[in-house]
Amino acid sequence: MKKYNWGILGPGNIAREMGKALMEVNGEIYAVGARDIKSAQKYADEFNVKKVYGSCDEMLDDPNIDIVYISTPHTFHYEYLIKALKKGKNVFCEKAITVNAEQLDEAAALAEEKNLVIAEGMTIYHMPLYKKLKEIINSGALGKIKMVQVNFGSCKEFDPNNRFFSKELAGGALLDIGVYAVSFARYFLNSKPETVLTTVKYFETGVDEQSGIIMKNSDEQMAVISLTLTAKQPKRGVVAGTDGYIEINNYPRADKAVITYTKDNRTEEIVLGETEKALNYEVIDMQNYISMKNHKNELQLTSDVTHLLGSIRNQWEFVYPFEKRNQKVY
Repeated sequence: MKKYNWGILGPGNIAREMGKALMEVNGEIYAVGARDIKSAQKYADEFNVKKVYGSCDEMLDDPNIDIVYISTPHTFHYEYLIKALKKGKNVFCEKAITVNAEQLDEAAALAEEKNLVIAEGMTIYHMPLYKKLKEIINSGALGKIKMVQVNFGSCKEFDPNNRFFSKELAGGALLDIGVYAVSFARYFLNSKPETVLTTVKYFETGVDEQSGIIMKNSDEQMAVISLTLTAKQPKRGVVAGTDGYIEINNYPRADKAVITYTKDNRTEEIVLGETEKALNYEVIDMQNYISMKNHKNELQLTSDVTHLLGSIRNQWEFVYPFEKRNQKVY
């Protein structure tokens, strides 16, 4: 595998996880940048990073960086996606990749123009288990897939200054945990849903606290999703076909699934990959996307999900303060 130089933009908690993954896969991290040089230096000391920048723009000017990893709050993803692409960098960005579809469409078009790769840190797309499950489904072993059910409940301790509850920082359940649930559903559906029905309950800060979502595509497949930021739910996904169904617990970084074949009630446990290496698989896939130029399928999934999230928000008539009222969010 060709050696790639990664630059970390936004050295927070998830960037520390990515740092461990990069060290395990590549053995080194080339650069780190942050608005606070002390934060960048602390990260560099922990992971023995070669280059340290006290400005994100300064890091992006480094000609030796091949891949920029963006782990800033959602509201800054688009800004740094565009800047990195204009500087000729491939970009791996944490979920949600952008706040709305207009932003992603612009970034995807720019990446295409410059022959660069952009991808989202959506673990579901990179875990070995999911690739195996897709093979099983494509073999016809479960018959025709009819229904996907998926839950995500995260009981966040209320802090009005926390991004989870901040409308100004694109908080709320949909972009934080809903992106996982919608990505799970889209991954197992044959095509992007065209019909979306939804209802929402808002939190006192104005962000979406919990919601229910029903989706249907042109293949008559359906998905039912429930989300909440203030009550625990099992992270559970079920993919149901005419001849069997798959159950996956803790699905964002799953390494185990149970298949029940309904004709004879036989069960099969599929174990593949390691939950602890979720970000390692992301690093490996991103580097393969660049070397093999084969990222289009994942980018299409990401685009479909981003447009669906926008369609849901449009039905809620929910616009973040920094968005234009007529902005395309779906």
